[in-house]
Amino acid sequence: MTATPLPAFPERLDRLAEVAVRVGLGLKPGQELVMTAPLDAVPLARAITEHAYRAGASLVTTFYADDAATLARFAHASDEAFDHAAGWLYSGMADAYRSGAARLAISGDNPSLLAGQDPAKVARANRARSRAYVPALELIAGFSTNWTIVSAATKPWARTVFPDLPEDEALARLWDAVFAASRIDGPDPVSAWESHNADLRARTERLNASRFSALRFTGPGTNLTVGLADDHEWCGGATTAKNGIVCNANIPTEEVFTTPHKDRVEGIVTSTKPLSYQGTLIDGIRVRFAEGRIVEATARTGADVLAKVLETDEGAARLGEVALVPASSAISASGLLFYNTLYDENAASHIALGQAYSKCFRNGGEGLSEAELSERGANRSLIHIDWMIGSADIDVDGLTSDGEAVPVMRKGEWV
Repeated sequence: MTATPLPAFPERLDRLAEVAVRVGLGLKPGQELVMTAPLDAVPLARAITEHAYRAGASLVTTFYADDAATLARFAHASDEAFDHAAGWLYSGMADAYRSGAARLAISGDNPSLLAGQDPAKVARANRARSRAYVPALELIAGFSTNWTIVSAATKPWARTVFPDLPEDEALARLWDAVFAASRIDGPDPVSAWESHNADLRARTERLNASRFSALRFTGPGTNLTVGLADDHEWCGGATTAKNGIVCNANIPTEEVFTTPHKDRVEGIVTSTKPLSYQGTLIDGIRVRFAEGRIVEATARTGADVLAKVLETDEGAARLGEVALVPASSAISASGLLFYNTLYDENAASHIALGQAYSKCFRNGGEGLSEAELSERGANRSLIHIDWMIGSADIDVDGLTSDGEAVPVMRKGEWV
């Protein structure tokens, strides 16, 4: 049988833009859109802008990141400059979200951009940005507005994923992977997402009905018990933001996730895939938790950067998310390491250091104050960094309140 040929690149790019607006954002007429993107993602950003206006957007405002300008800072800025961030910009974004604007981020940055820079300066710059970003991050993490992240294949990113291919071939291969993972290649991508969201919703309903008090991950180098927050709720796929708009925060997504209890994580866990973080590849992560906090941490590569991350603030060494992803997910089946958290986290079950999602509580966390969220176990931090702990060698059990272990995953697959 002859395979159905894929649509031409311009059509697939347009489909991705349509999915970003209709599925990712669920953008409503009259709503503003704030978008961020790398310069190399201009074609996708323009296509998204067109679809946003077709959907009735009142205004689309895009902020572009320039790798050359970023490197110029590290080459020429004074030492004290690395403790500054554009607080005015992030405050403005937070004001926009409070006023009802949607948020869209296009990822596709160069994973190795800062690999040769001073880790201390990178950490200081990230800390300053994270502090300035808090007002906007809290609104995003709490789903106060509809938001999504999509990706654009870029030459720097493609060179990292396919280092042995000519640049143009690497870029084409990466675009193919992005389109496939984003469910763009079928005849009706929007319907494909509706079906996928229904599957994820069924998973969350089963987990929410089980009311586990903890999850236990076991396998090579891992024996970890993750206590779940009181009144936690599993989420996945489409979700309803607090403004009433249904959105998909991640395009693509294969995960169901919830909030761990910041004080109830115990044991040892070893990463199953490298973490690409701010231009550094952190591989072979192995940490030990006691009373919810990481008390020992090592890594084969990038250990100095990992140490800096854990020092960001008190909550950086505690968990803000736990997510389950089957080892046979489409992204895992691609066999690629994307060096991009949006993709790599959807190849395996994972945990996230730092900020918790207030959405992952019963009734969407509606009406819960920061003190009430903390009382239920939600973590607070300037960071939210996912890293992968699942594989075809990892089993997951749900632990009931009376200590019974119920199989949830075996060899990385749903039971």
